[in-house]
Amino acid sequence: MRQERLATIEEPEHRQLLRHFATWHQMRRLRTKAEKGPLGRSQTNHTKQEVTQAGAFLAWLFSQGRAIGQCRQADIDAWHTESLATRRPSQSFLRWCMKTGRMPRLTLPPAVITQDPEPLHQHRQLAILRRVLNDDSLPLRARVAAALVLLYAQPVSRIVRLTIDDVTDDETTVTVQLGDPPSPLPEPVADLMRAYSQSRQHLPYASSRSSQWLFPGRQPGQPMNPVSLQVHLREIGVPPQRGRASAIRQLVLQAPAPVIAKALGYHDKTTTRLVTEAGGTWSRYAPGDHERHR
Repeated sequence: MRQERLATIEEPEHRQLLRHFATWHQMRRLRTKAEKGPLGRSQTNHTKQEVTQAGAFLAWLFSQGRAIGQCRQADIDAWHTESLATRRPSQSFLRWCMKTGRMPRLTLPPAVITQDPEPLHQHRQLAILRRVLNDDSLPLRARVAAALVLLYAQPVSRIVRLTIDDVTDDETTVTVQLGDPPSPLPEPVADLMRAYSQSRQHLPYASSRSSQWLFPGRQPGQPMNPVSLQVHLREIGVPPQRGRASAIRQLVLQAPAPVIAKALGYHDKTTTRLVTEAGGTWSRYAPGDHERHR
């Protein structure tokens, strides 16, 4: 089974690295456990998941233009922000890579992170959005990020990758380049974005003032940690995953799914799943170019 899974890996370098991981880490661990008693199905299934998710991580990192030795903390954060439970098995591989010097020593997310359950009810979503837009006592940065989650269904991993060049203000309309075409911000949110853009010049850490990231981090040249942004959103009462799920379900019920996918930078498969969960089907929409533009 291990050889079959490795055979599906396209990149030779990835396949070789995973073979080393399976041989020198997984097999040793399984042999040690087998000496104490028969291996259960859950143990072997978990081992298979480790290889699968390790391969998925290498492919994802390659799509970002980097090899394992060039992996950055921002990559680790972005990888784990989405579908943490599914991607957690990759951590065994990542720890092995760090221990053997194949990648920099980076920080993996803690073992337990609360996952948001079902989407927010529409009335609850609107109530949270109303408070975010009107409560000036809330941090401006978190309010802007919350609006992008609740109105445009943006995951925090993508929000922190926005740059100041993604925001355009012609003094009449403010747009954000989430997909194609750019998304116009309604007036209350546009005012928040204008205020936030000006406030970036007064951030407490000097390295962020010249940063091109819309949400700069404390480390020079790095965007804000997406896990940190999740924490900030929850602190103001915005559950990121539930808010995002509610927003996308409302959007796909108001406009053709291909249009939503293109405008928000979503992959068509993601939109298909969300449309189905919302009670619609992809077939009811006209065919067209459904490729992801971000």
